Amino acid sequence: MDLLTLLGLVTGISAILFGQHLEGGQLGTLFNGPAMLIVLGGTLGAVMVQTPLRTFMRSMRMLSWVFFSPRINIGEMVEQILMWSRIARKDGLLGLENLDDNTVDEFAYKGIQLVVDGNEPANIRNILDIEISNHELRDIQCAKVFESMGGYSPTIGIIGAVLGLIQVMGNLSDPSKLGDGIAVAFVATIYGVGAANLVFIPVANKLKAHVQRFTQYRELIVEGVVAIAEGENPRNIEIKLHGFLR
Repeated sequence: MDLLTLLGLVTGISAILFGQHLEGGQLGTLFNGPAMLIVLGGTLGAVMVQTPLRTFMRSMRMLSWVFFSPRINIGEMVEQILMWSRIARKDGLLGLENLDDNTVDEFAYKGIQLVVDGNEPANIRNILDIEISNHELRDIQCAKVFESMGGYSPTIGIIGAVLGLIQVMGNLSDPSKLGDGIAVAFVATIYGVGAANLVFIPVANKLKAHVQRFTQYRELIVEGVVAIAEGENPRNIEIKLHGFLR
C-alpha cells in the first residue's frame, strides 16, 4: 500500500479541520449532505458526459493504483533479459523459442517472439514502440478523467453555493436565519475546491507517474530485446540496461 498517499490525504484534511477549529469555527458546519451530493454528483455527471465509456471504466479500475502501486520490478526484468541474451548467445535465437508465456511479462514475450520469428531489429523496435505509444496514450487519457474532475468540481461547488443562496433569499423575512444559511451555502464551494486540490488533481498526477513508470519499463524491454536481436554481447546489454536502474 502507498502510505504516502494515505498520509497526504490525512494531513491535508486534518489541516483544514484543525484550522477551522483554531479559528473558532464549528466543525459541524463543514459537513453538509446536500452540498456534497451536488458537488460529487455534478462533477461525476460532467465527466461521464465527456468521457468514452471504455476510458471511464478503465479509469475507475486504475484508481486502485493510487493506494496500491502496480508491481513493476525493473531489476528483475533486467536479469531476465540478460538470461535470454546468454541463451541466445549460446544456443542461437531459436533457443528462446520455448519460453513459457505464463511466466514472462506479456509485452516482453511478444518482443522475444518477434526475435525468434527472425524480424529485423529495426522492425521489432517499430512494432514495440507503436504498442508502447498506444498503451501510454490510453492510460494518460484515463488519468485525465480525474484531472477533468479537478477542473469541474470548483465550478460545480459555485453552483451549489448559488443554490444555497437562493434558499437564503427565500428567508429574508427572518434575519436570524441568514447567517447560518449563507455559511451552509458556501460549504459547497469548499467541497468543490477542496476535492479538486486535495483529491482529483493529485490522483491524476499520481496515475500519470505510474504510467511513466510503465512506459520506462517497456522501453527497457525494447532496448533489451532489440539488443538480443542484434546479437550484442550480454555484457554490453547489461551496461546499457543498468542505465534504467538509475
